[in-house]
Amino acid sequence: MSNRSFVTEFFLLAFAEKWELQLLHFWLFLGIYVAALLGNGLIITAITCDHHLHTPMYFFLLNLSLLDVGSISTTLPKAMANSLWGNRDISYSGCAAQVFFLLFLISAEFSLLTIMSYDRYVAICKPLHYGTLLGSRACVHMAAAAWGTGFLYAVLHTANTFSLPLCQGNAVDQFFCEIPQILKLSCSHSYLREVGLIMVGVCLAFGCFVFIVVSYVQIFRVVLRIPSEQGRHKAFSTCLPHLAVVALFVSTSFFAYLKPPSISSPSLDLVVSFLYLVLPPAVNPLIYSMRNQELRDALRKLFSWTFCSSDKQPISLRK
Repeated sequence: MSNRSFVTEFFLLAFAEKWELQLLHFWLFLGIYVAALLGNGLIITAITCDHHLHTPMYFFLLNLSLLDVGSISTTLPKAMANSLWGNRDISYSGCAAQVFFLLFLISAEFSLLTIMSYDRYVAICKPLHYGTLLGSRACVHMAAAAWGTGFLYAVLHTANTFSLPLCQGNAVDQFFCEIPQILKLSCSHSYLREVGLIMVGVCLAFGCFVFIVVSYVQIFRVVLRIPSEQGRHKAFSTCLPHLAVVALFVSTSFFAYLKPPSISSPSLDLVVSFLYLVLPPAVNPLIYSMRNQELRDALRKLFSWTFCSSDKQPISLRK
């Protein structure tokens, strides 16, 4: 690319200047990262091993956990390394890889959340057509469409962003590489082309958000008409976790990118970006396991099977 000879690395924004605070951030990030990997890993394992969870809803939840593991692994390990070693630099190729994988995973996750709202809509509002509309082949196609859409979106944005000439230095006012910060370093009017792509992405995201809202309006209208309290509770137990995940993801990401410039500052941008990139992957497993009885039972069986297996000794070692 034309600007590769001028910029070979970028400098990320540090969370703190003092070594003690950097070390504190490292342990905090490590705890969050391990919790996210453990929580999502347990969900993936439980859904894979328990045949009772081989349904469309849990198939999409498995894909969501995979995306969460990927998105938090794109930024947090580098932030932990920088905090531990007191570095701020990231290579040009590493920055491009961060931008690509973040766009890929986050856009695929938003598409998947939209598909999951459709799954809940069909399950509650059109239960007689659930097997027809959400068969195994249809679910695979929907999940593949979500991953493919994210991949295509990431390729277009990454290629366009890193083809721009950069002449405003190489300091990124963020703890990871993101497109708005890279565009600030551009000295070419061609960055407007990337702004146009961002606006297209915002419009598509808004369309998905409207679809989710309309789906849940229809869902709640049907659920509130269910005569039995047990039936309403069961319906809410499958819908509320997904709605909470959507609310967390949308509120933090929209605030990060649509907040007024008057309240923008490097420290606030740092905190808000940390929340929308790190908080959802770490909290999503907790949200789903708290309200979902079937998932809790599967996790309980997984734990009991693991502990029972560890307690058993091989026959050859018994006396």
